[in-house]
Amino acid sequence: MTDGKEGLSELEALSRQAAEAIIKHDRVRLISHNDADGLSAAGIMCNALYRKGILFHTTIVSQFDHSTVELIKKTSQDAVILCDMGSGQAELASEIENAIIIDHHKPTGEIQHVHFNPHLLGIDGSSELCASCGAYLVARQMGDNADLAGLAIVGATGDKQPMAGNNKFILDEAVGINAVAVKKGLRMGDDPIEEQLEYGLDPYLDITGDKDKIREFVEKTGMKGPLKEFSEEKLQKFASLIALKLANQGSLSAINSLIGDVFILNNEVIPNIYDFVNVLNSCGNDNSGTGLAVCMRDTSRVNEALAIAREHQRTIIMNIKKAQAQIKTAQNFRYVHIEDSRSTGAIAGTMTRYLYPDKPFVTLNEVEDRIKVSARGTRKLVSAGLDLASAMREASASVGGMGGGHDVASGASIPIGTAAKFIETVDSIIGRQLKGKEQ
Repeated sequence: MTDGKEGLSELEALSRQAAEAIIKHDRVRLISHNDADGLSAAGIMCNALYRKGILFHTTIVSQFDHSTVELIKKTSQDAVILCDMGSGQAELASEIENAIIIDHHKPTGEIQHVHFNPHLLGIDGSSELCASCGAYLVARQMGDNADLAGLAIVGATGDKQPMAGNNKFILDEAVGINAVAVKKGLRMGDDPIEEQLEYGLDPYLDITGDKDKIREFVEKTGMKGPLKEFSEEKLQKFASLIALKLANQGSLSAINSLIGDVFILNNEVIPNIYDFVNVLNSCGNDNSGTGLAVCMRDTSRVNEALAIAREHQRTIIMNIKKAQAQIKTAQNFRYVHIEDSRSTGAIAGTMTRYLYPDKPFVTLNEVEDRIKVSARGTRKLVSAGLDLASAMREASASVGGMGGGHDVASGASIPIGTAAKFIETVDSIIGRQLKGKEQ
Protein backbone atom coordinates (compact mmCIF):
# COMPACT_ATOMS: atom_id res chain seq x y z
CA MET A 1 0.00 0.00 0.00
CA THR A 2 1.63 3.22 -1.17
CA ASP A 3 -1.08 5.84 -0.85
CA GLY A 4 -1.55 6.93 2.77
CA LYS A 5 -5.33 7.07 2.37
CA GLU A 6 -5.72 3.89 0.35
CA GLY A 7 -7.45 1.22 2.44
CA LEU A 8 -8.03 3.65 5.31
CA SER A 9 -11.60 2.46 5.78
CA GLU A 10 -10.35 -1.11 6.30
CA LEU A 11 -7.77 0.09 8.81
CA GLU A 12 -10.41 2.09 10.65
CA ALA A 13 -12.68 -0.96 10.77
CA LEU A 14 -9.85 -3.09 12.18
CA SER A 15 -8.87 -0.45 14.75
CA ARG A 16 -12.53 0.11 15.71
CA GLN A 17 -12.89 -3.60 16.43
CA ALA A 18 -9.93 -3.46 18.82
CA ALA A 19 -11.15 -0.23 20.45
CA GLU A 20 -14.63 -1.63 21.03
CA ALA A 21 -13.14 -4.77 22.60
CA ILE A 22 -11.06 -2.62 24.97
CA ILE A 23 -13.73 -0.16 26.13
CA LYS A 24 -16.09 -2.98 27.14
CA HIS A 25 -13.84 -3.60 30.15
CA ASP A 26 -13.40 -1.73 33.42
CA ARG A 27 -9.80 -2.84 34.01
CA VAL A 28 -7.13 -4.21 31.69
CA ARG A 29 -3.58 -5.53 31.82
CA LEU A 30 -1.28 -3.91 29.26
CA ILE A 31 1.88 -5.76 28.20
CA SER A 32 4.25 -4.17 25.71
CA HIS A 33 7.76 -4.52 24.29
CA ASN A 34 10.67 -2.58 25.80
CA ASP A 35 11.99 -0.72 22.74
CA ALA A 36 11.00 2.78 21.57
CA ASP A 37 8.10 1.46 19.48
CA GLY A 38 6.77 -0.77 22.25
CA LEU A 39 7.01 1.98 24.88
CA SER A 40 5.40 4.53 22.55
CA ALA A 41 2.57 2.09 21.87
CA ALA A 42 2.15 1.51 25.61
CA GLY A 43 2.26 5.27 26.24
CA ILE A 44 -0.50 5.87 23.71
CA MET A 45 -2.67 3.16 25.22
CA CYS A 46 -2.01 4.35 28.81
CA ASN A 47 -3.15 7.87 27.86
CA ALA A 48 -6.23 6.54 26.04
CA LEU A 49 -7.20 4.18 28.88
CA TYR A 50 -6.70 6.90 31.51
CA ARG A 51 -8.87 9.34 29.56
CA LYS A 52 -11.56 6.67 29.20
CA GLY A 53 -11.56 5.97 32.94
CA ILE A 54 -10.42 2.36 32.49
CA LEU A 55 -8.14 1.04 35.24
CA PHE A 56 -4.93 -0.39 33.81
CA HIS A 57 -1.76 -2.11 34.96
CA THR A 58 1.17 -1.84 32.55
CA THR A 59 4.19 -4.14 32.33
CA ILE A 60 7.06 -3.72 29.86
CA VAL A 61 8.92 -6.90 28.83
CA SER A 62 11.90 -7.70 26.61
CA GLN A 63 10.07 -10.49 24.79
CA PHE A 64 6.79 -12.40 24.72
CA ASP A 65 7.50 -15.88 26.03
CA HIS A 66 6.22 -18.46 28.53
CA SER A 67 7.34 -16.32 31.48
CA THR A 68 5.21 -13.44 30.17
CA VAL A 69 2.17 -15.71 29.92
CA GLU A 70 2.74 -16.95 33.48
CA LEU A 71 3.05 -13.35 34.69
CA ILE A 72 -0.28 -12.50 33.10
CA LYS A 73 -2.01 -15.56 34.58
CA LYS A 74 -0.89 -14.63 38.12
CA THR A 75 -2.87 -11.39 38.14
CA SER A 76 -6.58 -10.74 37.85
CA GLN A 77 -7.87 -8.58 35.00
CA ASP A 78 -10.83 -8.34 32.64
CA ALA A 79 -8.71 -8.29 29.48
CA VAL A 80 -5.09 -8.19 28.32
CA ILE A 81 -3.74 -5.82 25.65
CA LEU A 82 -0.56 -7.05 23.97
CA CYS A 83 1.36 -4.29 22.17
CA ASP A 84 4.21 -4.93 19.75
CA MET A 85 3.98 -8.68 20.36
CA GLY A 86 1.66 -11.66 20.06
CA SER A 87 1.13 -11.96 16.30
CA GLY A 88 4.20 -14.11 15.77
CA GLN A 89 3.47 -16.34 18.77
CA ALA A 90 -0.05 -17.58 18.06
CA GLU A 91 0.28 -20.66 20.25
CA LEU A 92 1.45 -18.65 23.26
CA ALA A 93 -1.16 -15.95 22.70
CA SER A 94 -3.89 -18.60 22.66
CA GLU A 95 -3.13 -19.35 26.33
CA ILE A 96 -4.34 -15.87 27.36
CA GLU A 97 -8.02 -15.20 27.87
CA ASN A 98 -9.59 -12.02 26.47
CA ALA A 99 -6.43 -10.86 24.71
CA ILE A 100 -6.45 -7.88 22.35
CA ILE A 101 -3.37 -7.79 20.15
CA ILE A 102 -1.97 -4.59 18.60
CA ASP A 103 1.08 -5.67 16.64
CA HIS A 104 2.93 -5.29 13.35
CA HIS A 105 5.02 -8.47 13.24
CA LYS A 106 4.09 -10.98 10.56
CA PRO A 107 1.42 -13.32 11.98
CA THR A 108 2.31 -16.99 12.27
CA GLY A 109 -0.49 -19.44 12.90
CA GLU A 110 -4.14 -18.75 13.59
CA ILE A 111 -4.87 -15.84 15.96
CA GLN A 112 -8.22 -16.33 17.67
CA HIS A 113 -8.20 -13.03 19.58
CA VAL A 114 -9.22 -9.53 18.52
CA HIS A 115 -6.22 -8.59 16.44
CA PHE A 116 -5.00 -5.33 14.90
CA ASN A 117 -2.13 -5.95 12.49
CA PRO A 118 -1.38 -4.22 9.16
CA HIS A 119 -0.32 -7.58 7.66
CA LEU A 120 -3.98 -8.67 7.84
CA LEU A 121 -4.69 -6.03 5.19
CA GLY A 122 -1.66 -6.77 3.03
CA ILE A 123 0.46 -3.94 4.51
CA ASP A 124 4.07 -4.76 5.39
CA GLY A 125 4.31 -3.96 9.08
CA SER A 126 8.10 -3.92 9.05
CA SER A 127 8.11 -0.78 6.88
CA GLU A 128 4.69 0.74 7.61
CA LEU A 129 2.34 1.00 10.61
CA CYS A 130 4.54 -0.09 13.52
CA ALA A 131 2.94 -1.00 16.86
CA SER A 132 2.71 2.60 18.09
CA CYS A 133 1.03 3.67 14.84
CA GLY A 134 -1.42 0.80 15.30
CA ALA A 135 -2.00 1.82 18.92
CA TYR A 136 -2.67 5.36 17.75
CA LEU A 137 -5.26 4.21 15.21
CA VAL A 138 -6.95 2.18 17.97
CA ALA A 139 -6.79 5.11 20.41
CA ARG A 140 -8.46 7.38 17.82
CA GLN A 141 -11.46 5.05 17.97
CA MET A 142 -11.54 5.20 21.78
CA GLY A 143 -12.06 8.96 22.04
CA ASP A 144 -10.51 12.33 21.24
CA ASN A 145 -6.88 11.17 21.16
CA ALA A 146 -5.54 12.77 17.98
CA ASP A 147 -3.09 14.79 20.10
CA LEU A 148 -1.20 11.53 20.72
CA ALA A 149 -0.11 11.30 17.08
CA GLY A 150 3.37 12.54 17.98
CA LEU A 151 3.97 9.39 20.05
CA ALA A 152 3.09 7.28 17.02
CA ILE A 153 5.74 9.14 15.01
CA VAL A 154 8.24 8.51 17.85
CA GLY A 155 7.64 4.76 17.58
CA ALA A 156 7.92 4.76 13.80
CA THR A 157 11.18 6.72 14.03
CA GLY A 158 12.50 4.28 16.62
CA ASP A 159 11.71 1.38 14.28
CA LYS A 160 13.43 3.17 11.37
CA GLN A 161 10.18 3.31 9.37
CA PRO A 162 9.82 5.95 6.63
CA MET A 163 6.93 8.40 6.76
CA ALA A 164 5.28 6.85 3.71
CA GLY A 165 1.98 5.09 3.06
CA ASN A 166 -0.26 5.04 6.11
CA ASN A 167 2.56 6.40 8.27
CA LYS A 168 2.32 9.55 6.17
CA PHE A 169 -1.42 9.70 6.84
CA ILE A 170 -0.67 9.76 10.59
CA LEU A 171 2.06 12.37 10.11
CA ASP A 172 -0.24 14.56 7.99
CA GLU A 173 -2.92 14.29 10.68
CA ALA A 174 -0.36 15.23 13.36
CA VAL A 175 0.85 18.24 11.36
CA GLY A 176 -2.73 19.28 10.63
CA ILE A 177 -3.53 19.66 14.34
CA ASN A 178 -0.06 21.07 15.15
CA ALA A 179 0.92 18.06 17.25
CA VAL A 180 4.03 17.76 15.08
CA ALA A 181 5.99 20.32 13.05
CA VAL A 182 8.29 19.35 10.19
CA LYS A 183 11.49 21.10 9.09
CA LYS A 184 14.53 20.17 7.01
CA GLY A 185 17.74 19.44 8.86
CA LEU A 186 19.99 16.88 10.53
CA ARG A 187 18.29 14.07 12.40
CA MET A 188 20.10 14.51 15.71
CA GLY A 189 19.29 15.53 19.27
CA ASP A 190 19.27 18.96 20.87
CA ASP A 191 22.40 18.65 23.05
CA PRO A 192 25.60 20.45 22.00
CA ILE A 193 27.45 18.77 19.12
CA GLU A 194 30.47 17.90 21.26
CA GLU A 195 28.21 16.00 23.71
CA GLN A 196 26.26 14.22 20.97
CA LEU A 197 29.49 13.01 19.39
CA GLU A 198 30.52 11.68 22.79
CA TYR A 199 27.44 9.54 23.48
CA GLY A 200 25.24 9.60 20.36
CA LEU A 201 24.73 6.50 18.20
CA ASP A 202 23.22 8.25 15.19
CA PRO A 203 25.49 8.88 13.45
CA TYR A 204 28.19 6.49 14.68
CA LEU A 205 31.54 7.90 13.48
CA ASP A 206 35.24 7.16 13.83
CA ILE A 207 35.37 9.81 16.58
CA THR A 208 32.24 8.72 18.49
CA GLY A 209 32.93 8.32 22.20
CA ASP A 210 36.56 9.47 21.91
CA LYS A 211 36.88 12.78 23.80
CA ASP A 212 40.36 13.57 22.42
CA LYS A 213 39.29 13.05 18.80
CA ILE A 214 36.07 15.00 19.40
CA ARG A 215 38.02 17.91 20.91
CA GLU A 216 40.36 17.90 17.89
CA PHE A 217 37.37 17.84 15.49
CA VAL A 218 35.62 20.71 17.29
CA GLU A 219 38.78 22.85 17.42
CA LYS A 220 39.61 22.19 13.77
CA THR A 221 36.11 22.82 12.37
CA GLY A 222 34.63 25.27 14.88
CA MET A 223 31.53 23.08 15.06
CA LYS A 224 30.18 23.28 18.60
CA GLY A 225 26.99 24.10 20.47
CA PRO A 226 23.40 22.92 19.79
CA LEU A 227 22.38 22.30 16.17
CA LYS A 228 19.29 24.46 16.56
CA GLU A 229 21.57 27.48 17.07
CA PHE A 230 23.51 26.86 13.82
CA SER A 231 23.04 29.20 10.87
CA GLU A 232 21.95 27.58 7.63
CA GLU A 233 25.47 27.94 6.23
CA LYS A 234 27.05 26.37 9.34
CA LEU A 235 24.47 23.56 9.32
CA GLN A 236 25.29 22.74 5.70
CA LYS A 237 29.01 22.71 6.46
CA PHE A 238 28.50 20.40 9.44
CA ALA A 239 26.29 18.09 7.37
CA SER A 240 28.99 17.92 4.70
CA LEU A 241 31.66 17.04 7.28
CA ILE A 242 29.51 14.25 8.76
CA ALA A 243 28.60 12.95 5.28
CA LEU A 244 32.28 12.79 4.36
CA LYS A 245 33.08 10.78 7.48
CA LEU A 246 30.20 8.39 6.77
CA ALA A 247 31.34 7.98 3.15
CA ASN A 248 34.89 7.22 4.29
CA GLN A 249 33.65 4.40 6.52
CA GLY A 250 31.38 3.00 3.80
CA SER A 251 28.10 4.10 5.40
CA LEU A 252 26.61 5.60 2.23
CA SER A 253 22.99 4.66 3.03
CA ALA A 254 23.32 6.29 6.46
CA ILE A 255 24.00 9.66 4.81
CA ASN A 256 20.51 9.72 3.31
CA SER A 257 18.91 8.73 6.60
CA LEU A 258 20.76 11.45 8.53
CA ILE A 259 19.64 14.44 6.47
CA GLY A 260 15.99 15.20 5.69
CA ASP A 261 12.69 15.92 7.44
CA VAL A 262 13.04 16.54 11.18
CA PHE A 263 9.95 16.20 13.40
CA ILE A 264 9.30 18.51 16.35
CA LEU A 265 6.84 17.18 18.95
CA ASN A 266 4.76 20.17 20.01
CA ASN A 267 2.63 18.30 22.57
CA GLU A 268 5.33 16.22 24.24
CA VAL A 269 7.65 16.96 27.17
CA ILE A 270 10.69 16.12 25.01
CA PRO A 271 10.16 18.05 21.75
CA ASN A 272 13.14 16.65 19.84
CA ILE A 273 12.02 13.31 18.43
CA TYR A 274 15.53 11.82 18.37
CA ASP A 275 16.06 12.66 22.03
CA PHE A 276 12.67 11.08 22.76
CA VAL A 277 13.57 7.89 20.86
CA ASN A 278 16.89 7.65 22.71
CA VAL A 279 15.12 8.06 26.06
CA LEU A 280 12.66 5.26 25.33
CA ASN A 281 15.30 2.88 24.00
CA SER A 282 17.40 3.59 27.10
CA CYS A 283 14.58 3.26 29.64
CA GLY A 284 13.17 -0.02 28.33
CA ASN A 285 15.22 -2.46 30.40
CA ASP A 286 15.40 -1.10 33.94
CA ASN A 287 13.55 2.23 33.86
CA SER A 288 10.37 1.56 31.88
CA GLY A 289 8.34 3.55 34.41
CA THR A 290 10.37 6.65 33.57
CA GLY A 291 9.85 6.02 29.85
CA LEU A 292 6.09 5.69 30.31
CA ALA A 293 6.05 8.80 32.52
CA VAL A 294 7.46 10.99 29.73
CA CYS A 295 4.97 9.40 27.30
CA MET A 296 2.25 10.53 29.72
CA ARG A 297 3.76 14.05 29.75
CA ASP A 298 5.15 14.09 33.28
CA THR A 299 7.54 17.06 33.12
CA SER A 300 9.07 16.17 36.50
CA ARG A 301 10.73 13.06 34.97
CA VAL A 302 12.34 14.66 31.89
CA ASN A 303 15.79 15.42 33.35
CA GLU A 304 15.98 11.96 34.88
CA ALA A 305 15.00 10.39 31.54
CA LEU A 306 17.61 12.36 29.58
CA ALA A 307 20.31 11.45 32.11
CA ILE A 308 19.40 7.75 31.82
CA ALA A 309 19.63 8.01 28.04
CA ARG A 310 23.08 9.61 28.11
CA GLU A 311 24.50 7.01 30.48
CA HIS A 312 22.91 4.13 28.56
CA GLN A 313 24.32 5.36 25.26
CA ARG A 314 27.80 5.75 26.75
CA THR A 315 27.60 2.11 27.86
CA ILE A 316 26.49 1.00 24.39
CA ILE A 317 29.37 2.87 22.72
CA MET A 318 31.84 1.25 25.11
CA ASN A 319 30.35 -2.17 24.30
CA ILE A 320 30.44 -1.50 20.54
CA LYS A 321 34.15 -0.70 20.73
CA LYS A 322 34.74 -3.90 22.74
CA ALA A 323 32.64 -5.92 20.31
CA GLN A 324 34.59 -4.65 17.28
CA ALA A 325 37.66 -6.48 18.55
CA GLN A 326 35.72 -9.76 18.90
CA ILE A 327 33.74 -9.96 15.65
CA LYS A 328 33.60 -13.35 13.95
CA THR A 329 32.55 -13.96 10.36
CA ALA A 330 30.42 -16.83 9.12
CA GLN A 331 29.94 -17.30 5.41
CA ASN A 332 26.76 -15.20 5.23
CA PHE A 333 26.77 -12.97 8.35
CA ARG A 334 28.94 -11.51 11.10
CA TYR A 335 28.40 -12.15 14.77
CA VAL A 336 29.79 -11.47 18.22
CA HIS A 337 29.31 -12.81 21.77
CA ILE A 338 28.91 -9.93 24.22
CA GLU A 339 28.45 -9.58 27.97
CA ASP A 340 25.90 -6.76 28.26
CA SER A 341 22.36 -7.94 27.48
CA ARG A 342 21.03 -4.36 27.28
CA SER A 343 23.12 -3.59 24.21
CA THR A 344 22.45 -6.53 21.89
CA GLY A 345 20.02 -4.84 19.50
CA ALA A 346 21.83 -1.49 19.53
CA ILE A 347 25.19 -3.13 18.80
CA ALA A 348 23.81 -5.21 15.93
CA GLY A 349 21.97 -2.20 14.50
CA THR A 350 24.99 0.10 14.69
CA MET A 351 27.26 -2.52 13.11
CA THR A 352 24.99 -3.00 10.08
CA ARG A 353 24.03 0.65 9.68
CA TYR A 354 27.43 2.28 10.06
CA LEU A 355 30.29 -0.24 9.99
CA TYR A 356 29.49 -3.48 8.13
CA PRO A 357 26.42 -2.98 5.90
CA ASP A 358 27.36 -5.74 3.43
CA LYS A 359 26.15 -8.63 5.66
CA PRO A 360 23.63 -9.14 8.49
CA PHE A 361 24.97 -8.83 12.02
CA VAL A 362 24.03 -11.04 14.98
CA THR A 363 24.81 -10.51 18.67
CA LEU A 364 24.62 -13.30 21.26
CA ASN A 365 24.53 -12.72 25.00
CA GLU A 366 24.16 -15.19 27.89
CA VAL A 367 21.48 -14.08 30.35
CA GLU A 368 21.02 -16.48 33.27
CA ASP A 369 20.09 -19.82 31.64
CA ARG A 370 19.42 -18.52 28.13
CA ILE A 371 21.25 -16.91 25.23
CA LYS A 372 19.61 -13.74 23.98
CA VAL A 373 20.09 -13.13 20.25
CA SER A 374 19.58 -9.94 18.25
CA ALA A 375 19.90 -9.85 14.46
CA ARG A 376 19.89 -6.83 12.16
CA GLY A 377 20.12 -6.36 8.41
CA THR A 378 19.58 -3.55 5.92
CA ARG A 379 16.74 -2.80 3.50
CA LYS A 380 19.18 -3.53 0.68
CA LEU A 381 19.82 -7.02 2.07
CA VAL A 382 16.07 -7.59 2.52
CA SER A 383 15.50 -6.67 -1.12
CA ALA A 384 18.15 -9.28 -1.95
CA GLY A 385 16.09 -11.95 -0.15
CA LEU A 386 17.05 -11.65 3.54
CA ASP A 387 14.31 -12.50 6.04
CA LEU A 388 15.75 -12.46 9.56
CA ALA A 389 12.38 -13.21 11.17
CA SER A 390 12.19 -16.50 9.31
CA ALA A 391 15.87 -17.25 9.94
CA MET A 392 15.62 -16.58 13.69
CA ARG A 393 12.38 -18.54 14.03
CA GLU A 394 13.66 -21.61 12.15
CA ALA A 395 17.16 -21.65 13.64
CA SER A 396 16.00 -21.12 17.24
CA ALA A 397 13.34 -23.82 16.92
CA SER A 398 16.03 -26.26 15.74
CA VAL A 399 17.84 -25.90 19.10
CA GLY A 400 14.76 -25.74 21.34
CA GLY A 401 14.41 -21.96 21.47
CA MET A 402 12.04 -19.28 20.21
CA GLY A 403 12.55 -16.46 17.71
CA GLY A 404 10.92 -14.06 15.29
CA GLY A 405 10.43 -10.42 14.46
CA HIS A 406 10.82 -8.55 11.17
CA ASP A 407 12.69 -9.34 7.97
CA VAL A 408 15.19 -6.54 8.69
CA ALA A 409 15.38 -6.83 12.50
CA SER A 410 14.69 -9.89 14.60
CA GLY A 411 15.69 -11.79 17.71
CA ALA A 412 15.67 -15.12 19.49
CA SER A 413 16.15 -16.85 22.80
CA ILE A 414 18.03 -20.16 22.79
CA PRO A 415 19.29 -22.59 25.47
CA ILE A 416 22.84 -22.36 26.83
CA GLY A 417 25.19 -24.65 24.92
CA THR A 418 23.38 -24.41 21.58
CA ALA A 419 25.13 -21.34 20.13
CA ALA A 420 27.43 -23.25 17.75
CA LYS A 421 24.59 -25.23 16.17
CA PHE A 422 22.39 -22.12 16.06
CA ILE A 423 25.08 -20.11 14.24
CA GLU A 424 25.62 -22.93 11.73
CA THR A 425 21.88 -23.16 11.07
CA VAL A 426 21.44 -19.38 10.71
CA ASP A 427 24.34 -19.29 8.26
CA SER A 428 22.73 -21.99 6.14
CA ILE A 429 19.30 -20.32 6.18
CA ILE A 430 20.59 -16.84 5.27
CA GLY A 431 22.75 -18.33 2.52
CA ARG A 432 19.68 -20.09 1.13
CA GLN A 433 17.63 -16.89 1.27
CA LEU A 434 20.17 -14.74 -0.53
CA LYS A 435 21.03 -17.42 -3.07
CA GLY A 436 17.34 -18.08 -3.75
CA LYS A 437 16.75 -14.44 -4.65
CA GLU A 438 19.65 -14.49 -7.10
CA GLN A 439 18.17 -17.38 -9.04
